[in-house]
Order: sequence, then structure tokens, then C-alpha cells
Amino acid sequence: MRLMTNLSSYAEFAPWNDRRGKLSVLRLIVLLVLLLPATMVLADLAFGPIRPEPYEHALHESGEWAVRFLLLSLFVTPLRRIFSWNKIIGVRRMIGVSVCAYAFLHLGLYAAQENWDLLKVVSEIYQRIYLTIGFVALLGLAALCATSFDRAVRKMGKSWHRLHMLAYPIAALGILHFFLQSKSDVTQPTLMAGLFCLLMFYRLAVRVNLPVSSWWVLLVCAGLSSAATAGIEYAWYALATGIPAHLVFLANFDVANSLRPAVWIGIIGAVISLAALVRLGWTHLRSEKRSIAA
Repeated sequence: MRLMTNLSSYAEFAPWNDRRGKLSVLRLIVLLVLLLPATMVLADLAFGPIRPEPYEHALHESGEWAVRFLLLSLFVTPLRRIFSWNKIIGVRRMIGVSVCAYAFLHLGLYAAQENWDLLKVVSEIYQRIYLTIGFVALLGLAALCATSFDRAVRKMGKSWHRLHMLAYPIAALGILHFFLQSKSDVTQPTLMAGLFCLLMFYRLAVRVNLPVSSWWVLLVCAGLSSAATAGIEYAWYALATGIPAHLVFLANFDVANSLRPAVWIGIIGAVISLAALVRLGWTHLRSEKRSIAA
């Protein structure tokens, strides 16, 4: 009897099951997606080509995926609001916990790169500003992960929501860490910064009570985010590198050769806007069909 009770409890809290303990295809797919990058990183580390710095590639990959999944977790609520997709809220916690796991994997790989000399690791985190920023973000993620469960939500009440609003400054710190540890090519961190801008403009639209599921509001957010991304990229190259920033900025208009992060952000935002417009049209069509049938 106790064994059956334990198995039932395990099924209820298994990450691929919903709150009723039944298999959720959405949660299963998300879980597999979350596990795939870590599996690839560790498999490459164990069985991949021999490199002069064996942990370097895995170290960067784990950190990049931590930032990507953190932004993905922040996109859950906007997607639910825009598309009235309530089921997606069930995977937000899973994504958030995975972000913390990838961040700790990132730290562990850094310690391995330093031959597990923890005193050196602590010294480097203290002395190097980009490591300090990354470690502060990691501590914030740990706090969010430790309070992500139902018991903490009930016990903390309104304080829980205030604490978990720190996910946004933590994401900003993670992106800044991404920029600082990158070399001359900051395409990926710029893209992450652009997605973060898209989130922030969306939150601003919510704050001023704009119809955030409307296609034109989303399109405006996309345009503003694209411009902000180009500005961030220009500022980075102008202030932190010796590369001519104006040439990088002009490359945004040369889409025949390559698509810069600002262009990608505009495309992503426009696709979301178009999807919202299609959904609106589909909703009206279904309403008309129901009216006719009635």
C-alpha cells in the first residue's frame, strides 16, 4: 500500500505530468527540449574532439543556454496573454528551474577549468567584474529556484511576486555577463539583449493599459525593440571595442549579405504580431460559425 502511495505521489509531481498526475504532451516536449542542450554539451565534453582548452566550449555553451532559457521563461506570461494559451503557464516553473541548473553547470565547468582550485575560483570571481556580475546573477537564480514551489508561494504571499520580479534584473545581469565575456563578435548577446528589449516594451505596454494582444501594439513593440537592439550593438562597439561602430550599424541595412540581430528582433516581433492577427481572425470566424449554427 505504501509503495502504491509513493508511486502515485511520484506520478503527481513528475515533471512530464500535469497537476492531476496525467501525462502532459506539452510538458514532456518542453522537458526534452530543456534536457537536449545539456546532453549535447556533456556528450561533446566526453566524446567530442580534443581541444587545447577542454572545458572552454562546454563552459560557453552552458552559459548561453542559461540566458536563452531564462528569456524563454520570461516570455511565457506574454505568450499566454497574447494568445490566451493558459496551458503554457504550467511549464514556466520547469523552465525556470532548468535555468538555475544550467547556471550551476556553467559554474561547475568553470571550476573544472580551474582544476577545482576553489580558492582561485573565488578570487577570480572577486577580482574580475564580469565574473562578479555572473555570480550575482547566479545567486539571484538560486533564490528564485529555491522559492519556486507551491509551499513557498503560499507562505510568502505577495512577497513571492516581488521576489520573482527580480527575474528581469537577473536577466539583464546575465546578458551583461554574456557581453563582457564575449570577444569581438557579440552577435549572440546582442540578440539576447534585443529579446529582452522586446519583453520590456511589452511590459511597458501592459503598464500603460494598451491592448497587448492587438497586432498593432505588438508591431510597435517589435519596431522599438529592433531600434533599441541596433542602438545597443552600436554602443557596445563604440565604447568597448576598436571596431568602427558606424560600419556595424550600417550593416543592419545590408540584408543581402546577412541579417544582424536588430533585423532578427524585428522579424521575431513581426511574426508574433502576425500570429496575433491570424488568431484574431480565426476567433472571429469561429464566432460567426457558431452564430450561424445557433
